[in-house]
Amino acid sequence: MAIFLNEDSRIIVQGMTGSEGMKHTRRMLLGGSNIVGGVNPRKAGETVDVEGKQLPVFGTVAEAMKATGANVTVIFVPPAFAKAAMVEAIDAEIPLAVAITEGIPVHDSAWAWAYNVEKGQKTRLIGPNCPGIISPGKSNAGITPSDITGPGPIGLVSKSGTLTYQMMFELRDIGMSTAIGIGGDPVIGTTHIDALAAFQADPETKAIVLIGEIGGDSEEKAAAYIKENVTKPVVAYVAGFTAPEGKTMGHAGAIVSGSAGTAQAKKEAFEAVGVKVGKTPSETAALMREVIKSL
Repeated sequence: MAIFLNEDSRIIVQGMTGSEGMKHTRRMLLGGSNIVGGVNPRKAGETVDVEGKQLPVFGTVAEAMKATGANVTVIFVPPAFAKAAMVEAIDAEIPLAVAITEGIPVHDSAWAWAYNVEKGQKTRLIGPNCPGIISPGKSNAGITPSDITGPGPIGLVSKSGTLTYQMMFELRDIGMSTAIGIGGDPVIGTTHIDALAAFQADPETKAIVLIGEIGGDSEEKAAAYIKENVTKPVVAYVAGFTAPEGKTMGHAGAIVSGSAGTAQAKKEAFEAVGVKVGKTPSETAALMREVIKSL
């Protein structure tokens, strides 16, 4: 099985006709995803040929859903228009919206998040500033390479896109049920805890890898959640042990204030609830191998 995304997922792409949207629509199609159309108000009614598949372009998400039965949208629009794109997806009540766009103002992301809550959270929002979600062998919504791992029993949730890819590759001989990149911005739609809950409920996911990074308290909250709610084995990696305090490192959310948000504090929080933490991604993968052998 998989979480949030499976072989029945019908995907549309907001911003499909742009350069990034077109490039990754092609990659998703070649990876086996069922792309059924795109959204661009200025090109509504047109048809775009992508790898020999004729994809219709619609004016709105709601129109695309009505015409194609789409239940997933991937958002590839510039930061200035991303809030409107997210709101449009939420208004259409599409079950899953994956916002890839980097550099969205935090105020816009917070506004969209609050709007989704106000509307009853009928749309699961993943991102922004994330690689998206892939259920290997079933579907891929985002920019994660489709060919670096196959289906398997490991669930992966990560703040970092590149570390998502590395962990998938390190554990490629075992495989993943779903790998979800939640993004590293201060405000995101789907958290570590959301993914942990879904993996815990998925009978085909036998073990979980959690990748965090410095800044914020998402990992500490995840550790507390694991203690109370997760019975499956979890291993973790926290990026940023060598980061200087008070500096924003990479992701907008990766800033350390005093001892709060440091890699060491997060490592200690995980270890206190029985989660083994690797010093490197490769060591974390080795820890997971030990877990899988013991199951």
